[in-house]
Amino acid sequence: MSRIWVGIDSGKGHHHGLALDAGGKTLLSRRVANDEPELLKQMGDVLALADCRKVTWAIDMTGGEPALLLALLINHGQEVLYIPGRLVNRASDGYRGEGKIDARDAYVIADQARMRRDLRPVCPGDETAIELKLLTGRRTDLVKDRTRVVNRPRGTLLSMFPALERALDMTNTGPLKLLTGCQAPAWISRAGTARLMKWLANRKVRNARSLAEAAVEAAERQHTAVPGEKTIAKLVHTLAEEVMALNEQISEMDKLIEGRFREHELADIVQSVPGIGTVLGAEFLAAVGGSLEEFDSPGALAAFAGVAPAPRDSGKVSGNLHRPVSYHRRLQRVFYTSALISVRFDPNSRKFYDRKRAEGKKHVQAVLALARRRVNVLWALIRDRRCYEVTLPATTAAGQQH
Repeated sequence: MSRIWVGIDSGKGHHHGLALDAGGKTLLSRRVANDEPELLKQMGDVLALADCRKVTWAIDMTGGEPALLLALLINHGQEVLYIPGRLVNRASDGYRGEGKIDARDAYVIADQARMRRDLRPVCPGDETAIELKLLTGRRTDLVKDRTRVVNRPRGTLLSMFPALERALDMTNTGPLKLLTGCQAPAWISRAGTARLMKWLANRKVRNARSLAEAAVEAAERQHTAVPGEKTIAKLVHTLAEEVMALNEQISEMDKLIEGRFREHELADIVQSVPGIGTVLGAEFLAAVGGSLEEFDSPGALAAFAGVAPAPRDSGKVSGNLHRPVSYHRRLQRVFYTSALISVRFDPNSRKFYDRKRAEGKKHVQAVLALARRRVNVLWALIRDRRCYEVTLPATTAAGQQH
């Protein structure tokens, strides 16, 4: 049966839609405002043009700017395919012309959807999964902001008090609270260990004694004041408060994520897998849309997550495996990070990791192999609707019996 392929190059205020027939001939090319009446009119014009032929829509984004368009298409029962922006950019080199215009991008999207058979459909996710995607995305932004901001007090403190910068781990709350009260070596020396420890303890800082001792020891190593010390101290104070504020925002976001995650029907199953907590579990559900209906096998899920190596042979070289080009990076992080954690706490994961290391694999390779295996485990658990049970290796169990 013939069909029409529609490529959508999405934008903030406008989208560009271009329709092709089965032979690749352009039937319609139009810029449309990102507003419901205009989008519905565009959809109606395409369906009228199809004249009972099946219509497949393709888009290079699954959220954000084209969210309204996607909701309208899905609500009207339209088939929508997702083509990653990387694939569009790479494929553009094979088309005539070098200019980057919306119409050309829409044509590439439509034509690639017409020819490719490996594009994933965009399916409506459940409400909880959609909310988790928004919340985990916001958390990722906050963590990136914190990483960027943390480097500022480090660099600023280094220009005034390098010994203290070396002694403090500014990713922890205690050192940050210390920097809101004392920054310069002379101030810390005058305060002394006892007063500094009491000041930190009153602010409920853990290990106040060890932190105070480390600060005083650093102060004893520097007796020279650098130019602009007062201004630098004020900047360090302000930057430390900024990092603490971001920490509080991340903590609040974690509470929201945990609350929404536990409402999902698969939460207990996902979190039962060693190494997967509420945040990683929420990112997993957000990435797969709340279910595994789109993945008919563990291999399909592994390929989507980027933990199934792809062959890259050339000439006489064979068996050369590399990371796939297109995969869901946040989902790969879920499986890799959880595998890394499980090696420390799950005896079965540790045994598998040690076996791979004994086979000559490097650390990262062994963790990736474990991540791939965990895809099989999680896929089977969700299929059977049961939780993971930790079983001790035979040698360990036998030792415990004796």
